[in-house]
Formats: sequence, structure tokens, C-alpha cells
Amino acid sequence: MKKFLTVIVILGFLAILNSLLTTADAFNPSLAADTINVVQKDVVQSNAYDSADTGKAITRFFSYTGFANITAGNIIMMFVGIFFIFLAIKYEYEPLLLVPIGVGILIGNIPFLHGANLQIGIYEKGSVLNYLYYGVVSGIYPPLIFLGIGAMTDFSTLISNPKLMLLGAAAQIGIFATLFGALFLDFTIREAGSIGIIGGADGPTAIFTTAKLAPHLIGPIAIAAYSYMALVPVIQPPVMRLLTSKKERLIRMKPPRSVSRTEKITFPVIGLLLTCFITPSALPLLGMLFFGNLLKESGVTKRLANTASNALIDIVTIILGLTVGASTQADVFLTPQSVLIFVLGAVSFMVATAGGVLFAKLMNVFLSKEDKINPLIGAAGVSAVPDSARVAQIMGLKEDPNNHLLMHAMAPNVAGVIGSAVAAGVLLSFLM
Repeated sequence: MKKFLTVIVILGFLAILNSLLTTADAFNPSLAADTINVVQKDVVQSNAYDSADTGKAITRFFSYTGFANITAGNIIMMFVGIFFIFLAIKYEYEPLLLVPIGVGILIGNIPFLHGANLQIGIYEKGSVLNYLYYGVVSGIYPPLIFLGIGAMTDFSTLISNPKLMLLGAAAQIGIFATLFGALFLDFTIREAGSIGIIGGADGPTAIFTTAKLAPHLIGPIAIAAYSYMALVPVIQPPVMRLLTSKKERLIRMKPPRSVSRTEKITFPVIGLLLTCFITPSALPLLGMLFFGNLLKESGVTKRLANTASNALIDIVTIILGLTVGASTQADVFLTPQSVLIFVLGAVSFMVATAGGVLFAKLMNVFLSKEDKINPLIGAAGVSAVPDSARVAQIMGLKEDPNNHLLMHAMAPNVAGVIGSAVAAGVLLSFLM
């Protein structure tokens, strides 16, 4: 509960920050334009300075330092970056994501003289960071992440109990609820679609969709998506407890049946054809997901599966996290829109969790006593793999130390990955 209250305090701070940003243009880069022009003029004139003029040389050097160009926005974002690193190391909240993102935020907010052709900022053409960031804005990295996820994922539990796929679909209500909420707050339809994907709790899908629909919002949407993925153990438990009774949390489910090798091999093939015929727009994501899973289950491509699930996904995660973090350059990132996106992201995550839990309760109305579903696994319908499944396991063990829900929760969890990608494909089909 203390951790959940911490999240509420953070959201309150964001609301206050939003009001401040709405009434003042404190972080508008245009405010620094006059200062920059003056410094640039001085820099140009100083090209012909006398080598003996030490004072002028020192002044020129100082104009290039971070001390001369720092803004309040840079300081705020640096604290955010340090906070991400703290969460990752202290509480182990998605450290593989939050450490690169946190460091990226620090890198992206090192102040420098804009317009001096230093080619170091992520938004400056020709800079190394700008080249790496191309993989984000063009949607290259997310499919590679999905390839690795597919190579790591075991769909056995989902295959053995297909009805649990409905829980993964139900959790996607967070996407569409947030879409309408964003429209109500005067975002454009494309921006609203991109913001809504945060509710799927899938960072790569959020980045892929935003790159197509609203590339100018990639920074805040990606940071919000990954932040709430990391905070799954904080956000979900209060919602799960609120919507379930002790009796429901004690429900024991039948062990999943054994799945044959043939079923495991045919599933990614059938899944690829079925989902991509429904939403061809999601082909880059779903195609790579099922391809990676086939590499794993075929048994004849172990080297490729190992590469996809280890070296490849690790490399892409490092680059993706670092560049997404660096994209939070204060003069671009700190806007009232960004604060609203974070608030909407938190709400969408809670709605998605509630959708999965409530739909599990609804399914129980029509299921026999021996086939009842523990509603806790409905929260795993969000596609934060495997963290949301672990939360269901932990919640179940607190009620009954012998009630292991992890294997059952993995079914809606992996279904949520597929569901969020399908939802993204639907939005792309309507909004592109």
C-alpha cells in the first residue's frame, strides 16, 4: 500500500507540474532563442579573436559548457533519470529497461549550445544518437524485440486452455478506454490512438504504433509505457484486491494438460496466419513474434533461437532504452501534453487490469465448479511479460501458500502480448 501511495503522490506531482506548464512557458525552447542567438553571434565573432585575449577565450569556452546552457527543465529531467536508476537498482523494477532509460535521460539532458553544430543531441542530424534513434522513429527495434520475446515464450499453457486467451483480449479494454479519454482531453485521433496503446503495457508495441501515428510523441509515450511496465508490482495489487473477494482469490485451478510437440509447432504457424489475416498492419510485430516462437519450438534451430532470445534482444534493448531515454530532452519533452500522457497511462493500466479481473469473474458465472478461474490471473492479461503473471502468483500465494498460479497466469499474459499487437494493428488500419 505504501508503494501504491507513492505512485499516487507522483501522479499528484505530475498534475501540479501540468498546471504550471499550462500557465507558463518555462520550458519552451523559443524562450532561449534570443540568448542562443547572442551566444552564436559572439562565437562567430570570436573566431577571429586574438590569441592573447585570454578573457575572450575563457568566455567562449564557458558558452559551450553545460553550466552556461542548463535550464530548470534539464535539472528536472536529470532527477527523473536518477529516480529511474534508483527504482531499477533498489527495488529491481525492470532493471534491464529502467537502467538504460535512466542513463539515456541523463545523456539526453546534458545541456549544450544548440545551433553550434556540435552534432551531439539526439535531434541533431548527423549525431550518433540521431542515427541510433532512427531505429525508434522508423519502427525497426520493436519487431526485433518481438522476435526475442517469441523465442523466449512458451505458449503451452495457452494451448492447453484456450479460453484463457479471452482474458488477454479483455485486458485490452484499457487501450480503447484511454483512446476516448485522450480524445476528451483534445488530443488528435492519431495521438489518442498512440496514447491508448500504453494500456496494453507493451513498450515495443507502443513505440511501433506511435512511430506510425504520432512520431512527435514517441518520447513521452515510450517513457510512460516502460515506466508503468516497471511499476506492475505497485499498480496492479490494489486493483486486484479491490475487485476480488477472499473466496475468489482462494480458487484453485486444474493443472494444465500436457501439450504435444506437434501442437507447439503448429501454434505459431496457425497464429501467424490467423492474426495477420485479421490485422495485416501488425505483421511486423506478430510475424516476428511467431517466427521467434517457431525457432524455439521446432527443435532444429536452437542456435537461432538462442541468439534471438539472448544476444539480439539484449543488444536491441540497450539501444532502445538508451535512445528512448535520450529523447526526453527537456525542451522537447517537458510539456503539458507529456504530463497528461503520464496520467492517462496510469489510468489505462488500471483499467486494463480491472478489465482482465472482471472478465474472469464473468466467465466464472458460466463455468462449472471444477473449471472455475481464479480472477487474479485476469490481471495478467496486460502484456507485461512475465511481471504481471508473477504478481498474480504472489497475490495467490499470500492467500494460500500452496496455490501456485504462475503457469495459469502465463496463458493470459502471452495472450495479452498477441492482443496488444492485434489492437495496435486495428488502430493502424483505421487511423493511418
